[in-house]
Amino acid sequence: MHRVNPESQLVRVIGPRQLTAAIINVTIGAGIFVLPAQVAAGLGPAGPIAYLACGTLMTLIVLCFASAGSRVSLTGGLYSYIEVAFGGFPGFIGGVLYWATACFSVATVAAAFAAALGVIWSPLGLGLPRAIVLAMLFAGLAFVNIRGVKPGVRLVETITAAKLLPLLVLIGVGVWSINPAYLKMELPGLSQVGQVMIVLIFAFVGIEVALMPSGEVKDPARTIPRAILTALAITTLIYLAIHAVAQGVLGPDLATYADAPLAEAAGRLLGRAGKALVLIGGTVSMFGYVSGDMLGTPRALFALGRDGALPGALAKVHPHYRTPAVAIVTYALIVATLAISSTFAQLVVLANVSGLLLYLMCVAASYELKRRDVRMAGTPFTLPGGVLIQLLAGAGIVWLIAQATAREFQIEAAVLAVASGYYLLRRKSMRRLAASWTSSA
Repeated sequence: MHRVNPESQLVRVIGPRQLTAAIINVTIGAGIFVLPAQVAAGLGPAGPIAYLACGTLMTLIVLCFASAGSRVSLTGGLYSYIEVAFGGFPGFIGGVLYWATACFSVATVAAAFAAALGVIWSPLGLGLPRAIVLAMLFAGLAFVNIRGVKPGVRLVETITAAKLLPLLVLIGVGVWSINPAYLKMELPGLSQVGQVMIVLIFAFVGIEVALMPSGEVKDPARTIPRAILTALAITTLIYLAIHAVAQGVLGPDLATYADAPLAEAAGRLLGRAGKALVLIGGTVSMFGYVSGDMLGTPRALFALGRDGALPGALAKVHPHYRTPAVAIVTYALIVATLAISSTFAQLVVLANVSGLLLYLMCVAASYELKRRDVRMAGTPFTLPGGVLIQLLAGAGIVWLIAQATAREFQIEAAVLAVASGYYLLRRKSMRRLAASWTSSA
C-alpha cells in the first residue's frame, strides 16, 4: 500500500490580493515603529539613503524569488526552491536557516507585544500574567489557522488594514508639517550606510514567511511574482514617507527617541490622542506580524516533515480542515516557550544574518532552476536582466553579511554544524520516504 503525498491534500485558495496583503503584513512589522530612530542615529538626515539601498537590494532579491517561485509551486517557499534546485542537504540547510530566522524573530516580536500591552496595563507585562498573555496569543492563532487557511488569510488581511491606518494617518498629517531644514543631508560613507543597513534590513525581510504556503496559492506562476513586487513597492514607499515625516517633524531629536520615535512624532502633531493611536498601531502591528508568521512558518515544519528531514508526524494534514495541524501546534508551542522565557531575545540580531544566508541560497537556486528549466506551474516568470540580476543580488547580500561581527558568524556556524550532523542521522529515513513518494506517483 502506497502512502499519499500530503502535498496533494492541500487546497489552492490564496490569490494575488491575499498574498500581497500577507507579504505587506509580515514585512511591515514592529521594526518600523522603532527603527527610524536608529537610522537617524547612524546617518542623520541621510537616513533615506539606507531605505533606498535596502529597497534596491530587496528588489533584486525578490526578482530572484519571483523567478524561483514561478517554477516551484510546492509548500515550503524558499526551502522548496532550494531543495528542488540542489537536493536534500542544501534544501535542509535552507529550511534550518529559514526556521531559525523566523523562530527567533517572532519570539522577540511576541515578547515586545506583551511589553506593549504592559504599557497599557502594567500587570500584563510581568511574570505569570505575561506568560498567560503569550500562551493565549499563540493558542488563539494556532486555533484560527488549524480551522483552515482561509480564516488565517482573512485575519492577516484584517490586521494588515488595521495596522496601516495609524501609519497612513501619521503620513497624511505629518507631510504638511515637515521642516525642510531637517531634511538637508550630506552624503555618508559606504561603511556608514552598511552599518545601518545590517540593522534596517530587518524591516524589509519577511517575504519568505508569506511564501511558505506556496502549495495553497492559485496560479503561482503569475500570482507570486505579481504579489511580491507589488508588496515591496508599497512597503518601500510607506517606509520612506514614514521616515521623512519623523525626520521632518523631530529633526535632530529623532535619534533620541529610541523606544517610540513615531509615537513622539504623532504626539507633536496630534497631541495625546495621536500618540495613543500610534502606540496602539504598534501593538496591532506586532500582533499582525505574529499572526502572519503563524500562517506561514508552520508550513516549513510541514515541508521538512513531508521530505523526511523532520519526523513525518509534522506532515499530517487535519482530516476535516485540510491544514497542517500538527506542524501548526508544534510551532506554536516552541515559539511560545521562547517568547515566555525571553532567553533568546538577545539573538535577534542573528535573524538578519540567517535570513541573508537563506536569501543567498535562494538567489543561487533561482539560477539553477532556470538553467534546468524546471516548470511545475505553467509558464515561468521571465527574470528581467537574467543572470545579471542574480549576480548583483548575490554580491549585495555578501557585502551586507560582511557587516556582521565575528561572534555572529561563529554562532551561525555552530547552528549549521549541529543541523548538518542531524541531517546525516536522518538521511536514511529521508531516502525511504522519497522512494515511497516516487513509487506512488
